[in-house]
Amino acid sequence: MKWSLNELTKKKQIAFNENLDLREELVKRSAEILDCLPIEVSGEIAYDDELFYLDYQIKTTLTLPSSRSLKPVKYPIDILVNEIFATEETLKGNQELLDNDLIIVLDKDIISLDESVTDNILLEIPLQILAENEEAEELPSGKFWSVLSEEDYAKQQEDKKEEKKSPFDGLNGLFD
Repeated sequence: MKWSLNELTKKKQIAFNENLDLREELVKRSAEILDCLPIEVSGEIAYDDELFYLDYQIKTTLTLPSSRSLKPVKYPIDILVNEIFATEETLKGNQELLDNDLIIVLDKDIISLDESVTDNILLEIPLQILAENEEAEELPSGKFWSVLSEEDYAKQQEDKKEEKKSPFDGLNGLFD
């Protein structure tokens, strides 16, 4: 779904409720995405004071590989998106808006909902995702090694600091 800037300046506000199939685009742009259900998008786009406001909600479910075993994991997404667009001409005359990082500069006379939804879904992909049974499993380990979670590592470092508080700790084991 796309809107021309002329259409938006005339209508001022357009509500939408769409089901988008962006699976192909998402899989092409991210190797992490194995599958994507149809995306429910509802919201509105409005024009006011030379700015275009795009506010909508995304609901879908992605299939991503587990960070640990690469098994497919269903990952539900439900996010609210608020974006502000402006033309280059609008920003040239207003330095205050130009300094604001939240405004997206339009390089063409069209605002594309598909592009916005795709970009925001890609930003929502977590760095770590685990299957249900993997969350309870112990981390892998070997004879002289083990994988630690960040919390366990931080605790281990704290314990080491506490052990070395005595000035005579360096003499431990000297006369064994």
